[in-house]
Amino acid sequence: MQNSEIFQNSIRFIGLALLQVLVLNHINFLGYVNPYLYITFVLLFPFTGNRTLLIFLGFLLGLTIDMFSDTGGIHAAATVLIAYIRPALLKFTFGLSYEYNVIKLNQAPIKERLLYISGMVLIHHLVLFLLETFNISHILLALKSTLFSSIFSILLIFCSIILWGRKRS
Repeated sequence: MQNSEIFQNSIRFIGLALLQVLVLNHINFLGYVNPYLYITFVLLFPFTGNRTLLIFLGFLLGLTIDMFSDTGGIHAAATVLIAYIRPALLKFTFGLSYEYNVIKLNQAPIKERLLYISGMVLIHHLVLFLLETFNISHILLALKSTLFSSIFSILLIFCSIILWGRKRS
């Protein structure tokens, strides 16, 4: 990673953590919808970057959110999982583009971008809400929270990626 990428990822890490903790954690629509924009860090981490570093940074980001939310490690667990499975989902979504390391997320077709973002968000939210409820009798509540929060988070992440892509162009 170059110095500019390190700086950009550091700013993204700190900015997303602060935005999540100070603003987005206080949004709770209808008791089910909680936007989680902080996972954008994992989504936008350089595709050719070190996988171990991404898992470690995902853990730190999740742990930071957990400390301020008093959630006992569920954000760290969900974020580590999506950081770990990201290469498999990238390969599934982008195919040969991932194999040849030529993916540019803001230049990829909308269908592929949406599939990648949706897959990562759904997996993250499912793990997060299942760990949060941790009770089989509340599985429907966890699934409902996963569905509604995922829809809102996907829209928020998709819009923010489009805005950041335009700003950099």
